[in-house]
Amino acid sequence: MWNLNSVVKIEYKNNYSFLIVFDDGLQGIVDFTEYLNIGPVFHPLKELSFFKSARIEGGTIAWPNGADIAPETLYEKVEQVAITLLLPST
Repeated sequence: MWNLNSVVKIEYKNNYSFLIVFDDGLQGIVDFTEYLNIGPVFHPLKELSFFKSARIEGGTIAWPNGADIAPETLYEKVEQVAITLLLPST
């Protein structure tokens, strides 16, 4: 559950993925591919060099053109990654 947590570290991994680390220690790799066609603000992210230019701003990941993802959305995505990793494989 998100408790106004902030992103404290981002690290580019590959393709359209970053490792996201929150101030409470929760971390995971988030694939941002789903955002590339959502609207004009995200279109520049298709250019991988621009995508890699992300930084932490206002407690979340942001790009120089003003594109960002709400920290609570990122937190939920990272939680889902963590839950998936904990589930036993069938």
